[in-house]
Amino acid sequence: MELIIKRHAQDMMVARGIDREQIERVIKFGSKTRQTDGYLSIYTYMAVAWKTRGDKYIVKTVKILD
Repeated sequence: MELIIKRHAQDMMVARGIDREQIERVIKFGSKTRQTDGYLSIYTYMAVAWKTRGDKYIVKTVKILD
């Protein structure tokens, strides 16, 4: 899986202690909800907003759920 992580998502990863492998797991195994420009995947305690461009996954933001 090729991830392209936007600057905002990189900042959120650092602030929240999330790594690339966790993001991949959320996208692969999480429940997916269609959004205006992509998808929101939720898995365990994390959420990832992402979209696809060809075979690449563009990660817009990540967060820890309360």
